Amino acid sequence: MSLSSIRSFSVELDRPGDAAFTGGEVVRGRVVLELRRDTRVNSLKAQSRGVATAHWLENRGMNSVYNDYTSKVTYFRKRQHLIRDNGQLTVLMAGRHEFPFSFQLPEETLVTSFEGKHGSIRYWVKAKLHRPWSTVKKIKKEFTVIEPIDINTPALLAPQAGTKDKMARAWYRNFGQVNVTAKIDRKGYTPGEVIPVFAEFDNSTSRSIVPKAYITQTQTFIARGTMKQKRSVVATLCGDIVGARSRETWHGRAIKIPPLGPSILQCRIIKVEYMLKVCVDVPGTSKLCLELPLVIGTIPLHPFGSRTSSVSSQYSVNLDWLRMAIPEQPEPPPEYSAVVSDEEAEQRNSASPPQPAEDLSGILERPLQAFVQEFRFRPPPVYSVIDPNPQPYNIRPRCMTC
Repeated sequence: MSLSSIRSFSVELDRPGDAAFTGGEVVRGRVVLELRRDTRVNSLKAQSRGVATAHWLENRGMNSVYNDYTSKVTYFRKRQHLIRDNGQLTVLMAGRHEFPFSFQLPEETLVTSFEGKHGSIRYWVKAKLHRPWSTVKKIKKEFTVIEPIDINTPALLAPQAGTKDKMARAWYRNFGQVNVTAKIDRKGYTPGEVIPVFAEFDNSTSRSIVPKAYITQTQTFIARGTMKQKRSVVATLCGDIVGARSRETWHGRAIKIPPLGPSILQCRIIKVEYMLKVCVDVPGTSKLCLELPLVIGTIPLHPFGSRTSSVSSQYSVNLDWLRMAIPEQPEPPPEYSAVVSDEEAEQRNSASPPQPAEDLSGILERPLQAFVQEFRFRPPPVYSVIDPNPQPYNIRPRCMTC
C-alpha cells in the first residue's frame, strides 16, 4: 500500500498562538502543504468564520425522549481561493508549498472567545484541499478574539451601593433585625485588581452573625426562549464575627479578582456576568445577601484620567490577565448554594429538579486558543451548577444608591 502523497497539511498564523485579535484587525497566515511526490490538485480554499453556539439536551419525565435546545449566531464568514478550480488540474511538485492568506475581521465589535459546557464562541481559519479521486483534506486553526471593555467610562466608573435588612425568625420567634449596607468605588474592574468593600453590618438580634463577601460568575445560555445557567463562586472574603446587638464596619476590606475572562454582555445567546455579594450568616435562620453588579473589563483604569496613545498599547496592557497565576487564597471558594439566600434557593428548587454533577472532562480536549472564559488560566473550579429550567430565572433588580 502506497503512502499518501501528502506529508503534512497545516494552517499557520503570523501571530503567536497566544495572541488575540479584535474587530477590524487583519488575520494573516499561510496554508503549508508538504508533498512526498508530484500531486494533482483541483482547488485549495481558506475560510474564516466566527460563530457562537449554545446547545444542551433535557430529559423530561421518565421516558427517554430528550428535548434539544440549540441556537447559533454567525458573526462573519469569509472565503479566499488559494488554488482556484478553473476546470483544469494543477500539478504541485514534491516538496514544501506555502499559500498566504489574509482576512480582515469585521469593524464592529466582536464578542470575546468563550468555551463552556453548554456553548461556545469560536473563531477559526479552515483550509480545504480538493484532489481528484480523493476525499477532501481539511485542517482548522482556531484563534482568540477579545472584545475590548474599557472600564474608563462613566457607567463603569460609577459607585455601586445598596442596603438590605431582614428580620431573623425561627419557629415564629423574632430574634431581631439584621441590616447590611455596602458600597464599592466603581462597577468596572480588571482581573488582578483588589476591590475595597465598604460595608456596615448592624446586628440587632440576640445571636452572633458572620459577614462574608463573594464574587460570583453566572454563565447564561439561551436557546428556543429557554435559559440554561451555570453559577460558581470565584473569590471569597470572610469577616469577623459580629456579636449580638453590636455593629461592625468594613473600611475597605479587600477581595482580589482572580484571573477571570471578561464579561460577555453583547452576545444574544451567551452571557457571562459577575456579581459581588455581601452576605450575612445568621445561625439558625435564613441568609441575608446584598448584590452589587460587576463588569470585568480588559482595559484597566487609567491613572489621573490619562489615555494610552494607541489601541495596540492598550492591548499590550489589557492582555496581562492571560498571563496571571491564580493567587493564593486562605480558603477555597464555597459552593454557590452556600451563597444564595433561602428564598432564592427555594425558587430555583421549585422551578426544576436537581441536576446531576457536571462532567468537566471534555473541556480539556478543546484547543488551547479557545480557552478564554474557562480559559488557559481557569478560575477556581465550578462548585455547583444551578439549572433554572423550565422557568427562566431573572434576578430581581436592586435599587442602587450612591
